[in-house]
Amino acid sequence: MTVNVGWFKTMAVGVLFLSVAAATAHAQKQVIVYTSNEDTLNSLVFAGFEKDTGIKVQPVAAGSGVLVRRLSAEKERPQGDVLWGISRSLLDTNRAYFQPYRSQNRDAIPAEFRDPDDLWIGNNLHVMVILQNTKLVPEADGPRQWADLLDKRLKGKIAFTDPVNSGAAFTTTTLLVGMFGGGEAGWGKVANLFTNAKILNKSSLVFQGVGQGEYSLGVSLEYAGYLWANNGAPVKVIYPAEGTVVQMEGCAVIKGGPNTTSAEAFVDYINRKDVREMIFAKTFRRPARQDVDLSHLPGGMPPLASIKQAPYDEKLWTEARAATLQRIQDVIVQTR
Repeated sequence: MTVNVGWFKTMAVGVLFLSVAAATAHAQKQVIVYTSNEDTLNSLVFAGFEKDTGIKVQPVAAGSGVLVRRLSAEKERPQGDVLWGISRSLLDTNRAYFQPYRSQNRDAIPAEFRDPDDLWIGNNLHVMVILQNTKLVPEADGPRQWADLLDKRLKGKIAFTDPVNSGAAFTTTTLLVGMFGGGEAGWGKVANLFTNAKILNKSSLVFQGVGQGEYSLGVSLEYAGYLWANNGAPVKVIYPAEGTVVQMEGCAVIKGGPNTTSAEAFVDYINRKDVREMIFAKTFRRPARQDVDLSHLPGGMPPLASIKQAPYDEKLWTEARAATLQRIQDVIVQTR
């Protein structure tokens, strides 16, 4: 009997190819998401994504600062697939860790809320506001503007997130430096604010603290006020008279992650119109895509055009981020 060695080699290669393909397909049935969002939003989105796609989500939840430091530590061997819930400033400063992906929903997102090279894409728009607990501070006696937070009588009554761990808090801090006069004068007034404030490690601790009556006021995110008020808490959202900043929050595919195909599916899912409507109805997250009509959704949130926006040089502060974070840390230490 003559043995066809070449035939066996061909079959062996074919079996090996199929085994590798099967292993790859199996691996792509999961996605590892680095998320800075709180558990409520994570659970809502991950359950919907798994049901819709059959892809299992493995979440790694931490503050945005912690997550980007993890990206840096893992750069030689990335362990995550998607970074989600991160400010534009952090996305820009860490773009070396992302790989381009042109999302199916790209054209629904205004150009200002997506990277020109498709390294990241916006999901939410967060308006920075003051939250007021109206049981602790009568509604008529609440602050009207950012400058009101400098009142010494408010010492210990204001909650603020540590900007080292929060892109939103970094944006608010640098906005206020400029709004309070810039330079040393601006930093001096920010120091006065930090003297009045409790500096907390997570953004969720701020709005939870206001909603539960631990703090009279909190510098926080718009959606949180509507969420707590909708659930019956005595929380009022204040849009400061001097104006505020709109911060984009987005996601990116991590370069060299183990499940790239699943990561791309997650990026597509998170900006789908019906998903954005579902997220808003449950969590009041203002969508980055502009074809969602908020007037037909719960909460009575005002349209973006009606909110006064203050000048803010995001590019300048992004480029100066490292030095600015050090300055912020020094101010926090000096005011404790």
